[in-house]
This record gives sequence, structure tokens and C-alpha cells, in this order.
Amino acid sequence: MSSESLQPEPTLCRRSLLAALGAAGVAATLTACGSSDDSSSGSSGSSGSSGSSSSSGSSGGSSGEALAKTSDIPEGGGKVFADKGVVVTQPTAGEFKAYSTVCPHAKQRVNKVDNGVITCPAHGSQFSATDGGVKKGPATSGLTEEKIMVDGDSIMLM
Repeated sequence: MSSESLQPEPTLCRRSLLAALGAAGVAATLTACGSSDDSSSGSSGSSGSSGSSSSSGSSGGSSGEALAKTSDIPEGGGKVFADKGVVVTQPTAGEFKAYSTVCPHAKQRVNKVDNGVITCPAHGSQFSATDGGVKKGPATSGLTEEKIMVDGDSIMLM
């Protein structure tokens, strides 16, 4: 009966179970991150076939998603699409650029485009609407470029 009073196995099983659950959570997180990157790469690799299709029946995420009309983006300025995480600019007539709204300094979101400058409200970093480069810190690197396509008068997020 003294062997019944010493029961280290439930503690060991509990630890094993917690370790396994933790490992499974990490694996699930890595898989989710990996699949997101893979689908992005896949959509950009297959954008030739997706991009040439002009049907509006695409319900597959952001590939070919209509973002705005070209007339919505002022020349020399831009517009922030916070719900899509992208800012679209028109540096010169008919030239459209897109950047992530995530400021590389502190991962806050840019929220304004004015006079060719994209501004982050958190610490005052400013970026060029022409190339996304830093105009004023504290950010030390520019905004990440996003892929867009102009189809007629529509701007599509790829």
C-alpha cells in the first residue's frame, strides 16, 4: 500500500500533456503563418492567369480584389484603406503605388496622406508617397510595398 501513496505518474502525465499541448500550439501557429506566406507567394506566382481574368466572381481573398477607382486617389496624394491595411498613392498622373499601413518603427498604422507625405500618428514618422521611403524619423526604414494592378479605372489589390 505504500506504493499506492507514491503516485508521481499523474504529475508526469500532466507535464507531458502540457508540453504536448504547447508544442501543438506552436506547430499550429507556424503552420498558419506558413500557409499565409505560401498563399501569398502562390497568388503572386499565378497572377498571370488570375490577373488576366476580368470576371468579378473571385471570392478568394485579396487576389484581384477591387480596392478603389483611380479617380478616388488624388494626384500627388493618396488614400489610406485601413480595413485592407494598405495606402494607395498617385505620385504623378496615372502612376499608382501601394504600401502597407504598418509603420516599421513601432508597428503602428499610418493614417494620413497629405502633400506627397504619408504620416504615422504614433511618433511622427513620415514617408514618401512616391517610393515609401523615410522622409522623417524615428522610423529608419520605409514602408513595405504592396502589389496592386490598375485595370481600366479600377485599382485591384493583388
